[in-house]
Amino acid sequence: MFAPETLEPTVDRLAKLAEGGRALEFAVGTGRVAVPLAERGVAVSGIELSEPMLHQLRTKADETAIPVVVGDMATAHVPGEFQLVYLVYNTISNLLTQAEQVACFRNAARHLVPGGRFVVELWVPEVRKLPPGQQAVVWESTADYIGLDTYDVLHQQVVSHHFRFDAGTGREALLSRSPHRYIWPAELDLMAELAGMTLECRHADWTGQEFTAESRSHVSVYRKTVSR
Repeated sequence: MFAPETLEPTVDRLAKLAEGGRALEFAVGTGRVAVPLAERGVAVSGIELSEPMLHQLRTKADETAIPVVVGDMATAHVPGEFQLVYLVYNTISNLLTQAEQVACFRNAARHLVPGGRFVVELWVPEVRKLPPGQQAVVWESTADYIGLDTYDVLHQQVVSHHFRFDAGTGREALLSRSPHRYIWPAELDLMAELAGMTLECRHADWTGQEFTAESRSHVSVYRKTVSR
Protein backbone atom coordinates (compact mmCIF):
# COMPACT_ATOMS: atom_id res chain seq x y z
CA MET A 1 0.00 0.00 0.00
CA PHE A 2 2.80 2.42 0.85
CA ALA A 3 5.12 1.55 -2.06
CA PRO A 4 5.77 4.60 -4.26
CA GLU A 5 4.66 2.72 -7.38
CA THR A 6 1.26 2.20 -5.70
CA LEU A 7 0.81 5.44 -3.81
CA GLU A 8 2.09 8.00 -6.31
CA PRO A 9 -0.38 7.13 -9.14
CA THR A 10 -3.19 7.18 -6.56
CA VAL A 11 -2.33 10.67 -5.36
CA ASP A 12 -1.69 11.91 -8.92
CA ARG A 13 -5.12 10.80 -10.09
CA LEU A 14 -6.98 12.15 -7.07
CA ALA A 15 -5.24 15.52 -7.32
CA LYS A 16 -6.38 15.84 -10.95
CA LEU A 17 -9.95 14.79 -10.12
CA ALA A 18 -10.15 17.38 -7.31
CA GLU A 19 -9.70 20.11 -9.95
CA GLY A 20 -8.47 22.58 -7.35
CA GLY A 21 -11.42 22.04 -5.02
CA ARG A 22 -11.79 20.45 -1.61
CA ALA A 23 -11.51 16.68 -1.14
CA LEU A 24 -13.05 14.39 1.48
CA GLU A 25 -11.71 10.93 2.25
CA PHE A 26 -14.11 8.39 3.71
CA ALA A 27 -12.23 6.11 6.15
CA VAL A 28 -9.16 8.34 6.10
CA GLY A 29 -7.30 5.95 8.44
CA THR A 30 -3.70 6.85 9.22
CA GLY A 31 -3.48 9.30 6.32
CA ARG A 32 -1.70 7.05 3.82
CA VAL A 33 -3.37 8.92 0.95
CA ALA A 34 -4.66 12.08 2.62
CA VAL A 35 -1.26 13.31 3.82
CA PRO A 36 0.54 13.23 0.44
CA LEU A 37 -2.60 14.58 -1.27
CA ALA A 38 -2.65 17.54 1.14
CA GLU A 39 1.05 18.06 0.43
CA ARG A 40 0.06 18.53 -3.24
CA GLY A 41 -1.98 21.55 -2.17
CA VAL A 42 -5.40 19.86 -2.08
CA ALA A 43 -7.56 20.83 0.92
CA VAL A 44 -8.35 17.41 2.43
CA SER A 45 -10.81 16.51 5.19
CA GLY A 46 -11.70 13.06 6.47
CA ILE A 47 -14.15 10.78 8.23
CA GLU A 48 -12.74 7.99 10.40
CA LEU A 49 -14.43 5.52 12.75
CA SER A 50 -11.25 4.24 14.44
CA GLU A 51 -9.81 6.62 17.01
CA PRO A 52 -6.50 4.66 17.24
CA MET A 53 -6.05 5.17 13.49
CA LEU A 54 -6.84 8.86 13.92
CA HIS A 55 -4.16 9.09 16.63
CA GLN A 56 -1.65 7.73 14.08
CA LEU A 57 -2.78 10.33 11.54
CA ARG A 58 -2.24 13.06 14.11
CA THR A 59 1.45 12.15 14.32
CA LYS A 60 1.68 13.22 10.65
CA ALA A 61 -0.82 16.07 10.31
CA ASP A 62 -2.77 18.16 12.84
CA GLU A 63 -6.44 19.13 12.77
CA THR A 64 -5.67 22.33 10.90
CA ALA A 65 -3.92 20.48 8.09
CA ILE A 66 -6.45 17.62 7.76
CA PRO A 67 -9.71 18.10 9.71
CA VAL A 68 -11.38 14.78 10.61
CA VAL A 69 -14.85 13.94 11.88
CA VAL A 70 -14.98 10.77 14.00
CA GLY A 71 -17.85 8.61 12.80
CA ASP A 72 -19.30 6.15 10.29
CA MET A 73 -18.60 7.03 6.65
CA ALA A 74 -22.17 6.02 5.74
CA THR A 75 -23.75 8.64 8.02
CA ALA A 76 -21.23 11.16 9.40
CA HIS A 77 -21.35 14.75 8.13
CA VAL A 78 -18.40 17.05 7.44
CA PRO A 79 -19.16 20.79 7.16
CA GLY A 80 -19.02 22.36 3.71
CA GLU A 81 -19.14 21.02 0.16
CA PHE A 82 -16.51 19.10 -1.77
CA GLN A 83 -15.40 18.70 -5.35
CA LEU A 84 -14.16 15.18 -4.62
CA VAL A 85 -15.08 12.38 -2.22
CA TYR A 86 -12.97 9.24 -2.38
CA LEU A 87 -12.88 5.80 -0.81
CA VAL A 88 -9.78 3.69 -1.44
CA TYR A 89 -8.34 0.21 -0.91
CA ASN A 90 -11.58 -1.80 -0.81
CA THR A 91 -12.88 0.00 2.27
CA ILE A 92 -16.50 0.21 1.11
CA SER A 93 -16.65 -3.59 1.50
CA ASN A 94 -16.15 -3.12 5.26
CA LEU A 95 -19.80 -2.09 5.32
CA LEU A 96 -21.43 -5.49 5.66
CA THR A 97 -24.92 -4.86 4.28
CA GLN A 98 -26.19 -3.56 0.97
CA ALA A 99 -28.23 -0.92 2.83
CA GLU A 100 -25.10 0.47 4.50
CA GLN A 101 -23.25 0.57 1.18
CA VAL A 102 -26.13 2.43 -0.49
CA ALA A 103 -26.14 4.86 2.47
CA CYS A 104 -22.42 5.44 1.90
CA PHE A 105 -23.07 6.45 -1.72
CA ARG A 106 -25.86 8.77 -0.62
CA ASN A 107 -23.61 10.30 2.03
CA ALA A 108 -20.95 10.94 -0.61
CA ALA A 109 -23.53 12.64 -2.83
CA ARG A 110 -24.68 14.85 0.06
CA HIS A 111 -21.14 16.17 0.45
CA LEU A 112 -20.51 16.82 -3.25
CA VAL A 113 -21.11 19.99 -5.22
CA PRO A 114 -23.11 19.51 -8.45
CA GLY A 115 -20.76 17.87 -10.94
CA GLY A 116 -18.47 16.67 -8.15
CA ARG A 117 -16.95 13.19 -8.22
CA PHE A 118 -17.02 10.13 -5.98
CA VAL A 119 -14.11 7.70 -6.50
CA VAL A 120 -14.19 4.09 -5.30
CA GLU A 121 -11.26 1.65 -5.42
CA LEU A 122 -12.42 -1.95 -5.02
CA TRP A 123 -11.43 -5.51 -5.81
CA VAL A 124 -13.42 -7.73 -8.16
CA PRO A 125 -14.91 -10.81 -6.44
CA GLU A 126 -13.18 -13.99 -7.63
CA VAL A 127 -16.23 -16.20 -7.32
CA ARG A 128 -15.72 -17.73 -10.76
CA LYS A 129 -12.59 -19.44 -9.40
CA LEU A 130 -14.74 -21.49 -7.01
CA PRO A 131 -15.42 -25.02 -8.29
CA PRO A 132 -18.61 -26.72 -7.04
CA GLY A 133 -18.43 -27.45 -3.34
CA GLN A 134 -15.39 -25.23 -2.65
CA GLN A 135 -15.61 -22.04 -0.59
CA ALA A 136 -12.03 -20.72 -0.54
CA VAL A 137 -9.77 -18.95 -3.05
CA VAL A 138 -6.04 -18.49 -2.41
CA TRP A 139 -5.12 -15.12 -3.90
CA GLU A 140 -1.50 -14.88 -2.76
CA SER A 141 1.07 -17.43 -1.58
CA THR A 142 4.72 -16.67 -0.74
CA ALA A 143 7.35 -18.11 1.60
CA ASP A 144 6.14 -15.96 4.51
CA TYR A 145 2.52 -15.20 3.63
CA ILE A 146 -0.70 -16.86 2.48
CA GLY A 147 -3.83 -14.86 1.71
CA LEU A 148 -7.15 -16.58 1.07
CA ASP A 149 -10.81 -15.63 0.93
CA THR A 150 -13.74 -17.79 2.03
CA TYR A 151 -17.01 -16.98 0.29
CA ASP A 152 -20.64 -17.20 1.35
CA VAL A 153 -22.17 -16.74 -2.10
CA LEU A 154 -25.73 -16.96 -0.80
CA HIS A 155 -25.33 -13.84 1.32
CA GLN A 156 -22.59 -12.10 -0.73
CA GLN A 157 -20.15 -12.22 2.19
CA VAL A 158 -16.44 -12.98 2.22
CA VAL A 159 -13.85 -13.35 4.98
CA SER A 160 -10.24 -12.57 4.15
CA HIS A 161 -7.70 -14.71 6.02
CA HIS A 162 -4.08 -13.55 6.34
CA PHE A 163 -1.48 -16.10 7.46
CA ARG A 164 1.98 -14.70 8.13
CA PHE A 165 4.95 -16.94 8.91
CA ASP A 166 8.31 -16.49 10.54
CA ALA A 167 10.71 -16.40 7.59
CA GLY A 168 13.39 -18.26 9.52
CA THR A 169 11.36 -21.15 10.94
CA GLY A 170 8.31 -21.31 8.68
CA ARG A 171 6.10 -21.38 11.77
CA GLU A 172 2.87 -19.42 11.84
CA ALA A 173 3.55 -16.03 13.41
CA LEU A 174 0.23 -14.27 12.93
CA LEU A 175 -3.30 -15.01 11.73
CA SER A 176 -5.79 -12.22 11.09
CA ARG A 177 -9.26 -12.19 9.52
CA SER A 178 -11.52 -9.45 8.19
CA PRO A 179 -15.17 -9.76 7.08
CA HIS A 180 -16.47 -7.98 3.97
CA ARG A 181 -19.53 -7.72 1.75
CA TYR A 182 -18.34 -8.12 -1.82
CA ILE A 183 -19.86 -5.96 -4.55
CA TRP A 184 -19.98 -6.39 -8.31
CA PRO A 185 -19.13 -3.33 -10.45
CA ALA A 186 -22.66 -3.28 -11.91
CA GLU A 187 -24.11 -3.23 -8.39
CA LEU A 188 -21.93 -0.23 -7.53
CA ASP A 189 -23.28 1.56 -10.61
CA LEU A 190 -26.85 1.01 -9.40
CA MET A 191 -25.95 2.30 -5.94
CA ALA A 192 -24.58 5.42 -7.60
CA GLU A 193 -27.77 5.88 -9.59
CA LEU A 194 -29.84 5.63 -6.40
CA ALA A 195 -27.68 8.43 -4.97
CA GLY A 196 -28.01 10.70 -8.02
CA MET A 197 -24.65 9.88 -9.61
CA THR A 198 -23.57 8.27 -12.87
CA LEU A 199 -20.47 6.34 -13.88
CA GLU A 200 -17.96 8.62 -15.60
CA CYS A 201 -15.19 6.06 -16.12
CA ARG A 202 -13.77 2.79 -14.80
CA HIS A 203 -10.17 1.61 -15.04
CA ALA A 204 -8.25 -1.40 -13.77
CA ASP A 205 -5.93 0.73 -11.63
CA TRP A 206 -4.93 4.29 -10.77
CA THR A 207 -2.71 4.63 -13.84
CA GLY A 208 -5.70 4.30 -16.17
CA GLN A 209 -5.18 0.77 -17.47
CA GLU A 210 -8.17 -0.68 -19.30
CA PHE A 211 -10.70 -2.54 -17.16
CA THR A 212 -11.32 -6.01 -18.62
CA ALA A 213 -12.91 -9.31 -17.66
CA GLU A 214 -9.52 -10.35 -16.24
CA SER A 215 -9.01 -7.29 -14.02
CA ARG A 216 -8.73 -8.11 -10.32
CA SER A 217 -9.66 -4.61 -9.15
CA HIS A 218 -11.02 -1.34 -10.44
CA VAL A 219 -11.07 2.40 -9.84
CA SER A 220 -14.55 3.75 -10.60
CA VAL A 221 -15.32 7.46 -10.90
CA TYR A 222 -18.90 8.67 -10.44
CA ARG A 223 -20.25 12.13 -11.20
CA LYS A 224 -23.01 13.82 -9.20
CA THR A 225 -25.85 14.68 -11.55
CA VAL A 226 -28.79 15.22 -9.20
CA SER A 227 -29.11 17.34 -6.06
CA ARG A 228 -30.00 15.07 -3.15
